[in-house]
Amino acid sequence: MPLRRLLLFAALIASTSPALAVEAGEAAPAFALPNAKGETVTLDKLKGQVVYVDFWASWCGPCKRSFPWMNDMQQRYGGKGLSIVAVNVDKKREDADKFLGQTPAQFTIVFDPAGATPSSFAVKGMPSSYLIDGKGNVIVVEQGFHDDRKDAVEDQIRKLLAAR
Repeated sequence: MPLRRLLLFAALIASTSPALAVEAGEAAPAFALPNAKGETVTLDKLKGQVVYVDFWASWCGPCKRSFPWMNDMQQRYGGKGLSIVAVNVDKKREDADKFLGQTPAQFTIVFDPAGATPSSFAVKGMPSSYLIDGKGNVIVVEQGFHDDRKDAVEDQIRKLLAAR
């Protein structure tokens, strides 16, 4: 009986503790989210490609700086196997649309107003990005957008594309 109580207590603690953040070396959580046309984008369909998943919101100042860089990365490496998927977490779609009108995206935008996907990745702030290899494993986790890290992330993208 005491062992049963201990196991029950451990299960209760595990179910109520906050999710641990996804880290480099772990499998990326699956997602299926609609794009602006209502088509479903899934991480599974992108297997074999290098995927840069970026979580963003319309109110996020650093997100405005990250979009031009992601546009550049998609333009440079999209034909070589890079897919950028930016997950918007705004509750109101109009807020995201206004941001996109001012800061256009030349990569895939999907919408998750319920916040299930950032929750599965245990995102702590905006923007947060995950570089995922062709097997679906997280290679790099970036919290925020830092100009001094752009070259290092681009180097990782190039290495992953070369290794495919």
